[in-house]
Amino acid sequence: GDMMRKVSYNKFRHLLLDKRIKKFQFQEKAGIGRSSLYKLLKDENVNVSVLVKVCDALECDITDIMELVPDDE
Repeated sequence: GDMMRKVSYNKFRHLLLDKRIKKFQFQEKAGIGRSSLYKLLKDENVNVSVLVKVCDALECDITDIMELVPDDE
């Protein structure tokens, strides 16, 4: 198929809400840069090392914070 997909970090955003973790508190806890946090919030590309830090801080697996969704553009 020629259906394009893109990465969504919607699961990450929902986890923060569910756990009642403030975004900038999480950024410090995970040890990631502010620009990386903004990229996660806007579904932009981030380095895999950032994703590992996010998973470690949330004690979850990578599929708990990201998924592939259809790219409508």
